[in-house]
Amino acid sequence: MTNRRQLLTGAAGIAAAALIGTSAARAQTKLPDAGPLGDVWLGPADAKVTVIEYASMTCSHCAHFHETTWPELKKKYIDTGKIRFTLREFPLDPLAMAGFMLARCNGNDKYYPMTDLLFAQQKNWAFVDKPVDALSTLVKQAGFTQESFEACLKRQDIYDAITQVKDGGAKAGVDATPTFFVNGQKVSGAVSIAEFDKVLEPLLAK
Repeated sequence: MTNRRQLLTGAAGIAAAALIGTSAARAQTKLPDAGPLGDVWLGPADAKVTVIEYASMTCSHCAHFHETTWPELKKKYIDTGKIRFTLREFPLDPLAMAGFMLARCNGNDKYYPMTDLLFAQQKNWAFVDKPVDALSTLVKQAGFTQESFEACLKRQDIYDAITQVKDGGAKAGVDATPTFFVNGQKVSGAVSIAEFDKVLEPLLAK
């Protein structure tokens, strides 16, 4: 005959198993920490909503997002302190890796000016006959010399750090770019500002 102690013990075991299961699920969906170079955040650290974008510098959908949605997203949500945002590297090819390395070589304060430039001018360097030459010419507008350009692309530490970020994104479920995580919720594709509104507004209203 089952007594009260056995029932309580059994219930405790079920509860513990449930907690373990919940923790495991959280561990599987938890986003990876920033890579060795750190995240470059925009917006206040205490914002209610955090947005992480995984993108590739040669991804046309990413460039489209940064041309059409990003300015409005920044104006409406980041500059007003409502959300915290970071762009993480997910290069889909060696040329995209080169772009991100150049964005990282001169410090975090140059990160977004460089990624903005590369996205805005993507068709003029990523899809031409001599993309490396075109990339070199473009980044000289941002202060690189030919020597510093070549030196940057030889930085194994930066290459390894970006690779680590990409590997972490893949483990978190990134399989295409751009992919966003809004408070951990995965949102894929070149999302419009109207679509972002639908995701962000309920979270901000809580």
